Amino acid sequence: MSLALENVGKTVGHETHIADIDLTMEPGRFYVLLGPTLAGKTTLMRLMAGLDRPTSGRVLVDGGDVTGTPVRKRNVAMVYQQFINYPSFTVYDNIASPLRRAGLSRDEVDRRVRESAETLKLGNLLDRLPGELSGGQQQRTALARALVKDAGLLLLDEPLVNLDYKLREELRVELRQIFSRRSAVVVYATTEPSEALIMGGDTVVLSEGRLLQHGATHDVYHHPASMQVGRSFSDPPMNFIPGEVVGGEAWLGGGRIRLPLSGHLAEIAPGRYSFGVRANHLGVVRNRQDDIAFAASVELSEISGSETFVHVDVDGTAWVVQEEGVHSLGLGENIEVFVNPRNVYAFDANGWLVASPPRPGAREAAE
Repeated sequence: MSLALENVGKTVGHETHIADIDLTMEPGRFYVLLGPTLAGKTTLMRLMAGLDRPTSGRVLVDGGDVTGTPVRKRNVAMVYQQFINYPSFTVYDNIASPLRRAGLSRDEVDRRVRESAETLKLGNLLDRLPGELSGGQQQRTALARALVKDAGLLLLDEPLVNLDYKLREELRVELRQIFSRRSAVVVYATTEPSEALIMGGDTVVLSEGRLLQHGATHDVYHHPASMQVGRSFSDPPMNFIPGEVVGGEAWLGGGRIRLPLSGHLAEIAPGRYSFGVRANHLGVVRNRQDDIAFAASVELSEISGSETFVHVDVDGTAWVVQEEGVHSLGLGENIEVFVNPRNVYAFDANGWLVASPPRPGAREAAE
Protein backbone atom coordinates (compact mmCIF):
# COMPACT_ATOMS: atom_id res chain seq x y z
CA MET A 1 0.00 0.00 0.00
CA SER A 2 1.06 3.60 -0.56
CA LEU A 3 0.42 6.35 1.98
CA ALA A 4 0.04 10.04 1.14
CA LEU A 5 -0.46 13.05 3.38
CA GLU A 6 -1.97 16.02 1.58
CA ASN A 7 -1.56 19.36 3.37
CA VAL A 8 -2.15 17.61 6.71
CA GLY A 9 -2.36 19.80 9.80
CA LYS A 10 -3.28 19.23 13.42
CA THR A 11 -4.10 21.98 15.91
CA VAL A 12 -5.21 21.63 19.53
CA GLY A 13 -6.73 24.84 20.81
CA HIS A 14 -4.37 27.58 19.70
CA GLU A 15 -1.37 25.24 19.47
CA THR A 16 -0.12 23.87 16.15
CA HIS A 17 1.09 20.29 16.52
CA ILE A 18 1.44 19.52 12.79
CA ALA A 19 1.58 22.19 10.08
CA ASP A 20 0.60 21.60 6.43
CA ILE A 21 2.62 18.46 5.73
CA ASP A 22 2.72 16.98 2.23
CA LEU A 23 4.41 13.59 2.05
CA THR A 24 4.12 10.43 -0.02
CA MET A 25 5.40 7.05 1.18
CA GLU A 26 5.75 4.02 -1.07
CA PRO A 27 5.44 0.30 -0.23
CA GLY A 28 8.65 -1.58 0.47
CA ARG A 29 10.39 1.62 1.60
CA PHE A 30 11.79 2.50 5.01
CA TYR A 31 11.22 6.01 6.38
CA VAL A 32 12.80 7.65 9.42
CA LEU A 33 11.05 10.51 11.20
CA LEU A 34 13.90 12.49 12.77
CA GLY A 35 13.49 15.35 15.20
CA PRO A 36 13.84 16.34 18.84
CA THR A 37 11.20 15.74 21.48
CA LEU A 38 8.01 17.68 20.63
CA ALA A 39 8.95 17.86 16.95
CA GLY A 40 5.63 16.21 16.07
CA LYS A 41 6.79 12.66 15.31
CA THR A 42 4.25 10.83 17.48
CA THR A 43 1.41 13.14 16.44
CA LEU A 44 2.20 12.52 12.78
CA MET A 45 2.26 8.76 13.34
CA ARG A 46 -1.10 8.87 15.10
CA LEU A 47 -2.54 10.73 12.11
CA MET A 48 -1.07 8.13 9.74
CA ALA A 49 -2.54 5.31 11.81
CA GLY A 50 -6.01 6.80 12.21
CA LEU A 51 -5.71 7.13 15.99
CA ASP A 52 -6.27 10.89 15.53
CA ARG A 53 -7.97 12.86 12.79
CA PRO A 54 -6.21 15.84 11.18
CA THR A 55 -7.68 19.31 11.60
CA SER A 56 -6.95 19.98 7.94
CA GLY A 57 -5.84 18.03 4.88
CA ARG A 58 -6.32 14.41 3.84
CA VAL A 59 -4.74 11.01 4.44
CA LEU A 60 -4.77 8.74 1.39
CA VAL A 61 -4.08 5.01 1.19
CA ASP A 62 -3.56 3.67 -2.34
CA GLY A 63 -5.20 6.87 -3.58
CA GLY A 64 -8.34 6.45 -1.45
CA ASP A 65 -9.28 8.97 1.24
CA VAL A 66 -9.12 7.33 4.70
CA THR A 67 -8.98 10.57 6.70
CA GLY A 68 -12.03 9.67 8.79
CA THR A 69 -11.45 5.92 8.89
CA PRO A 70 -10.65 4.69 12.43
CA VAL A 71 -7.54 2.65 13.13
CA ARG A 72 -9.44 -0.63 13.63
CA LYS A 73 -10.54 -0.47 10.01
CA ARG A 74 -7.05 0.19 8.64
CA ASN A 75 -4.27 -2.22 7.81
CA VAL A 76 -1.79 -0.80 10.32
CA ALA A 77 0.43 -1.96 13.19
CA MET A 78 2.26 0.21 15.71
CA VAL A 79 5.06 -0.32 18.24
CA TYR A 80 5.69 2.19 21.03
CA GLN A 81 8.61 3.13 23.27
CA GLN A 82 7.20 1.15 26.18
CA PHE A 83 6.97 -2.64 26.22
CA ILE A 84 3.21 -2.90 25.74
CA ASN A 85 2.26 -6.56 26.23
CA TYR A 86 -0.67 -8.30 27.91
CA PRO A 87 0.83 -9.26 31.31
CA SER A 88 -1.41 -12.33 31.82
CA PHE A 89 -0.77 -13.71 28.31
CA THR A 90 2.19 -15.88 27.39
CA VAL A 91 4.53 -14.68 24.67
CA TYR A 92 2.69 -17.01 22.28
CA ASP A 93 -0.70 -15.56 23.16
CA ASN A 94 0.58 -11.98 22.98
CA ILE A 95 1.84 -12.53 19.45
CA ALA A 96 -1.30 -14.46 18.47
CA SER A 97 -3.77 -11.87 19.80
CA PRO A 98 -4.22 -9.75 16.63
CA LEU A 99 -4.56 -12.87 14.47
CA ARG A 100 -7.24 -14.35 16.71
CA ARG A 101 -9.15 -11.06 16.64
CA ALA A 102 -8.99 -11.22 12.86
CA GLY A 103 -10.61 -14.67 12.94
CA LEU A 104 -7.78 -16.69 11.37
CA SER A 105 -7.80 -20.45 11.69
CA ARG A 106 -5.91 -22.12 14.54
CA ASP A 107 -3.37 -23.65 12.15
CA GLU A 108 -2.74 -20.32 10.40
CA VAL A 109 -2.35 -18.53 13.74
CA ASP A 110 0.12 -21.13 14.93
CA ARG A 111 2.16 -21.00 11.73
CA ARG A 112 2.44 -17.22 11.71
CA VAL A 113 3.15 -16.92 15.44
CA ARG A 114 6.01 -19.40 15.28
CA GLU A 115 7.41 -17.83 12.15
CA SER A 116 7.36 -14.35 13.71
CA ALA A 117 8.80 -15.68 16.97
CA GLU A 118 11.70 -17.36 15.18
CA THR A 119 12.42 -14.17 13.23
CA LEU A 120 12.78 -12.23 16.48
CA LYS A 121 14.57 -15.02 18.39
CA LEU A 122 11.65 -15.80 20.70
CA GLY A 123 11.12 -19.42 19.70
CA ASN A 124 12.24 -20.81 23.07
CA LEU A 125 10.28 -18.23 25.10
CA LEU A 126 6.75 -18.77 23.81
CA ASP A 127 5.46 -20.27 27.09
CA ARG A 128 6.77 -17.45 29.30
CA LEU A 129 4.86 -14.47 30.67
CA PRO A 130 6.10 -10.92 29.94
CA GLY A 131 7.10 -10.47 33.58
CA GLU A 132 9.61 -13.30 33.17
CA LEU A 133 11.34 -11.60 30.25
CA SER A 134 14.16 -9.08 30.00
CA GLY A 135 13.45 -5.63 28.57
CA GLY A 136 14.86 -6.62 25.22
CA GLN A 137 12.75 -9.79 25.09
CA GLN A 138 9.62 -7.84 26.01
CA GLN A 139 10.23 -5.36 23.19
CA ARG A 140 10.90 -8.25 20.79
CA THR A 141 7.51 -9.65 21.80
CA ALA A 142 5.81 -6.33 21.04
CA LEU A 143 7.61 -6.18 17.70
CA ALA A 144 6.63 -9.77 16.86
CA ARG A 145 2.98 -8.97 17.62
CA ALA A 146 3.15 -6.02 15.20
CA LEU A 147 4.98 -7.93 12.48
CA VAL A 148 2.71 -10.98 12.62
CA LYS A 149 -0.22 -8.89 11.35
CA ASP A 150 1.65 -8.38 8.06
CA ALA A 151 0.14 -4.88 7.97
CA GLY A 152 0.60 -2.58 5.01
CA LEU A 153 1.71 0.24 7.33
CA LEU A 154 4.09 -0.43 10.22
CA LEU A 155 4.77 2.45 12.61
CA LEU A 156 7.59 2.30 15.17
CA ASP A 157 7.69 5.16 17.65
CA GLU A 158 11.22 5.18 19.13
CA PRO A 159 10.91 1.42 19.79
CA LEU A 160 14.47 0.94 21.06
CA VAL A 161 14.87 4.03 23.24
CA ASN A 162 14.36 2.16 26.54
CA LEU A 163 16.87 -0.59 25.78
CA ASP A 164 20.53 -0.58 26.67
CA TYR A 165 23.09 0.28 24.02
CA LYS A 166 24.07 -3.29 23.17
CA LEU A 167 20.47 -4.41 22.69
CA ARG A 168 19.68 -1.33 20.58
CA GLU A 169 22.65 -2.07 18.36
CA GLU A 170 21.61 -5.70 17.86
CA LEU A 171 17.95 -4.92 17.16
CA ARG A 172 18.74 -2.13 14.70
CA VAL A 173 20.60 -4.59 12.49
CA GLU A 174 17.91 -7.25 12.83
CA LEU A 175 15.05 -4.84 12.12
CA ARG A 176 16.66 -3.52 8.94
CA GLN A 177 17.04 -7.11 7.71
CA ILE A 178 13.42 -7.91 8.59
CA PHE A 179 12.03 -4.77 6.95
CA SER A 180 14.03 -5.36 3.76
CA ARG A 181 12.00 -8.53 3.20
CA ARG A 182 8.59 -6.86 3.62
CA SER A 183 6.46 -4.86 1.19
CA ALA A 184 4.96 -2.61 3.87
CA VAL A 185 5.48 1.10 4.36
CA VAL A 186 7.70 1.19 7.46
CA VAL A 187 7.98 4.43 9.46
CA TYR A 188 10.50 4.64 12.31
CA ALA A 189 10.69 7.65 14.66
CA THR A 190 13.89 8.66 16.45
CA THR A 191 15.51 11.67 18.09
CA GLU A 192 19.02 10.40 17.31
CA PRO A 193 20.79 11.44 14.08
CA SER A 194 23.19 8.50 14.43
CA GLU A 195 20.25 6.08 14.52
CA ALA A 196 18.78 7.63 11.36
CA LEU A 197 22.10 7.08 9.58
CA ILE A 198 22.34 3.49 10.80
CA MET A 199 18.76 2.66 9.76
CA GLY A 200 19.16 4.29 6.33
CA GLY A 201 16.22 4.46 3.94
CA ASP A 202 14.63 7.90 3.62
CA THR A 203 14.62 10.51 6.36
CA VAL A 204 11.92 13.08 7.11
CA VAL A 205 13.31 15.88 9.32
CA LEU A 206 10.70 17.50 11.58
CA SER A 207 10.81 20.51 13.88
CA GLU A 208 7.90 21.99 15.81
CA GLY A 209 5.43 20.11 13.65
CA ARG A 210 6.91 21.28 10.37
CA LEU A 211 8.58 19.20 7.70
CA LEU A 212 12.01 20.72 7.09
CA GLN A 213 13.42 18.29 4.51
CA HIS A 214 12.96 14.75 3.28
CA GLY A 215 14.85 12.45 0.94
CA ALA A 216 17.38 9.64 0.95
CA THR A 217 18.93 9.60 4.42
CA HIS A 218 22.53 10.06 3.36
CA ASP A 219 21.59 12.82 0.90
CA VAL A 220 19.77 14.75 3.61
CA TYR A 221 22.71 14.28 5.98
CA HIS A 222 25.34 15.41 3.49
CA HIS A 223 23.24 18.21 1.98
CA PRO A 224 21.04 19.76 4.71
CA ALA A 225 18.76 22.27 3.03
CA SER A 226 18.98 24.74 5.90
CA MET A 227 20.85 25.58 9.07
CA GLN A 228 17.92 24.15 11.02
CA VAL A 229 18.32 20.77 9.31
CA GLY A 230 22.07 20.95 9.90
CA ARG A 231 21.43 21.37 13.62
CA SER A 232 18.85 18.59 13.72
CA PHE A 233 20.83 16.07 11.68
CA SER A 234 24.11 16.31 13.59
CA ASP A 235 25.07 15.08 17.03
CA PRO A 236 26.47 17.28 18.49
CA PRO A 237 24.56 19.90 16.44
CA MET A 238 26.45 21.44 13.54
CA ASN A 239 28.69 24.36 14.57
CA PHE A 240 27.88 27.74 12.98
CA ILE A 241 29.74 31.02 12.78
CA PRO A 242 29.04 34.22 10.80
CA GLY A 243 31.45 35.15 8.06
CA GLU A 244 32.05 37.12 4.91
CA VAL A 245 33.41 36.31 1.47
CA VAL A 246 35.98 38.90 0.37
CA GLY A 247 38.92 38.83 -2.01
CA GLY A 248 38.79 35.13 -2.82
CA GLU A 249 38.63 34.09 0.83
CA ALA A 250 35.95 33.32 3.39
CA TRP A 251 36.59 35.22 6.61
CA LEU A 252 34.92 33.47 9.54
CA GLY A 253 34.50 34.92 13.01
CA GLY A 254 35.70 38.43 12.19
CA GLY A 255 38.60 37.08 10.14
CA ARG A 256 40.00 34.77 12.80
CA ILE A 257 39.51 31.85 10.40
CA ARG A 258 40.38 32.45 6.75
CA LEU A 259 39.46 29.78 4.22
CA PRO A 260 40.47 29.72 0.54
CA LEU A 261 37.51 29.63 -1.85
CA SER A 262 38.27 26.38 -3.62
CA GLY A 263 36.36 23.21 -4.42
CA HIS A 264 32.68 23.45 -3.51
CA LEU A 265 33.22 26.96 -2.07
CA ALA A 266 34.72 28.36 -5.28
CA GLU A 267 31.51 29.80 -6.75
CA ILE A 268 30.26 31.64 -3.65
CA ALA A 269 29.62 35.31 -4.44
CA PRO A 270 30.97 38.08 -2.18
CA GLY A 271 28.72 38.79 0.78
CA ARG A 272 27.77 37.69 4.27
CA TYR A 273 27.02 34.08 5.14
CA SER A 274 26.79 31.65 8.01
CA PHE A 275 29.36 28.89 7.79
CA GLY A 276 28.84 25.47 9.35
CA VAL A 277 31.03 22.51 10.18
CA ARG A 278 30.23 19.29 12.06
CA ALA A 279 32.05 18.52 15.29
CA ASN A 280 33.68 15.39 13.83
CA HIS A 281 35.23 17.52 11.05
CA LEU A 282 37.14 19.61 13.59
CA GLY A 283 40.18 18.45 15.50
CA VAL A 284 42.84 19.46 17.98
CA VAL A 285 45.37 17.51 15.89
CA ARG A 286 46.26 18.30 12.27
CA ASN A 287 45.16 15.43 10.01
CA ARG A 288 45.79 16.87 6.53
CA GLN A 289 48.43 19.20 5.18
CA ASP A 290 45.78 21.64 3.94
CA ASP A 291 43.99 21.89 7.31
CA ILE A 292 43.52 25.47 8.54
CA ALA A 293 44.51 26.24 12.15
CA PHE A 294 42.78 28.82 14.33
CA ALA A 295 42.96 29.82 17.98
CA ALA A 296 40.27 28.85 20.49
CA SER A 297 39.78 28.76 24.24
CA VAL A 298 38.71 25.56 26.03
CA GLU A 299 35.43 25.87 27.96
CA LEU A 300 34.93 22.16 28.72
CA SER A 301 36.57 18.88 27.80
CA GLU A 302 34.48 15.68 27.94
CA ILE A 303 36.15 12.31 27.51
CA SER A 304 33.66 9.73 26.22
CA GLY A 305 35.16 6.30 25.62
CA SER A 306 37.57 6.60 22.72
CA GLU A 307 36.54 10.18 21.87
CA THR A 308 36.93 13.60 23.43
CA PHE A 309 34.34 16.37 23.02
CA VAL A 310 36.07 19.72 23.43
CA HIS A 311 33.79 22.73 23.94
CA VAL A 312 35.63 25.84 22.79
CA ASP A 313 35.06 29.57 22.36
CA VAL A 314 35.83 30.94 18.90
CA ASP A 315 35.53 34.71 18.79
CA GLY A 316 32.56 34.62 21.17
CA THR A 317 30.91 31.66 19.42
CA ALA A 318 30.58 28.30 21.19
CA TRP A 319 31.76 25.30 19.14
CA VAL A 320 32.17 21.60 19.90
CA VAL A 321 35.17 19.67 18.58
CA GLN A 322 34.88 15.87 18.38
CA GLU A 323 38.36 14.35 18.40
CA GLU A 324 39.33 10.69 18.35
CA GLY A 325 41.34 9.53 21.33
CA VAL A 326 41.68 10.84 24.87
CA HIS A 327 42.82 14.46 25.16
CA SER A 328 43.21 16.10 28.55
CA LEU A 329 42.69 19.85 28.14
CA GLY A 330 42.38 22.41 30.92
CA LEU A 331 39.56 24.88 31.40
CA GLY A 332 40.52 28.20 29.80
CA GLU A 333 43.47 26.66 27.96
CA ASN A 334 44.31 28.32 24.65
CA ILE A 335 44.62 25.73 21.88
CA GLU A 336 44.73 25.38 18.12
CA VAL A 337 41.74 23.83 16.37
CA PHE A 338 41.98 22.52 12.82
CA VAL A 339 39.38 22.60 10.06
CA ASN A 340 39.60 21.63 6.41
CA PRO A 341 37.81 23.87 3.88
CA ARG A 342 36.50 20.78 2.10
CA ASN A 343 34.24 20.08 5.13
CA VAL A 344 32.69 23.54 5.49
CA TYR A 345 29.06 24.37 4.62
CA ALA A 346 27.80 27.82 3.63
CA PHE A 347 24.29 29.17 4.26
CA ASP A 348 22.77 32.46 3.09
CA ALA A 349 21.30 35.24 5.25
CA ASN A 350 17.99 33.35 5.48
CA GLY A 351 19.69 30.14 6.62
CA TRP A 352 19.37 28.24 3.31
CA LEU A 353 22.15 26.06 1.97
CA VAL A 354 24.41 27.72 -0.59
CA ALA A 355 27.31 25.26 -0.76
CA SER A 356 27.95 21.84 0.75
CA PRO A 357 30.86 19.40 0.55
CA PRO A 358 30.36 16.56 -1.94
CA ARG A 359 29.54 13.18 -0.47
CA PRO A 360 32.73 11.31 0.50
CA GLY A 361 32.38 8.76 -2.30
CA ALA A 362 31.95 11.47 -4.91
CA ARG A 363 34.90 13.41 -3.56
CA GLU A 364 37.16 10.38 -3.57
CA ALA A 365 36.13 9.55 -7.12
CA ALA A 366 36.91 13.10 -8.21
CA GLU A 367 40.34 12.92 -6.62
